[in-house]
Amino acid sequence: MRNVELKRGKKPEQLLKRIIDLSTKEGDIVLDFHLGSGTTAAVAHKMKRQYLGIEQLDYGNNDSVKRLKNVIDGDSSGISKSVNWQGGGSFIYLELLKNNQQYINEIQTATKTEQLKKLWAQMQQSAFISYKVLPQKINTEIKEFEALSFEEQQRFLVEVLDKNLLYVNYSEINDATNKVCEADKELNVKFYSLLSK
Repeated sequence: MRNVELKRGKKPEQLLKRIIDLSTKEGDIVLDFHLGSGTTAAVAHKMKRQYLGIEQLDYGNNDSVKRLKNVIDGDSSGISKSVNWQGGGSFIYLELLKNNQQYINEIQTATKTEQLKKLWAQMQQSAFISYKVLPQKINTEIKEFEALSFEEQQRFLVEVLDKNLLYVNYSEINDATNKVCEADKELNVKFYSLLSK
């Protein structure tokens, strides 16, 4: 597809309706690995399909959860008129248990070097630091860290974290250090058993 421009990078509901109509029937499951603002899920919901959506980024006011709540409340945009959408239904969403992502969030909201230094001390105790990093070397050369601009200090601390461990892996939910409650463990087991059917 050449020279196709989508307003604000969003796919129109009408296009997704055509794709879903051609490839599924009512009750089928539609999967979107890059949920974004939730257009695919919104269209699937209006077309009486089940759906699974996965998203790691925070879209703020353009969030898929907000959008799906609007759909349930009877949103009249997109394909609503053509499918006689009146609202209704429900959906469930889950959030991943943060591991290193929690540190990234705290680094990004910090406002002073002293906060970052405290975070660095905490990270050495409980974060997953990249195997390429020697924390003791950073500690002995802390003056070099302090000489960086605040933005560079933030970038540096984000870079030392192992990005493969931003969230708690399913295989680690029984590790007591992750503090996963029994209800969440049970929900995970049920969810993954459904996917394996």
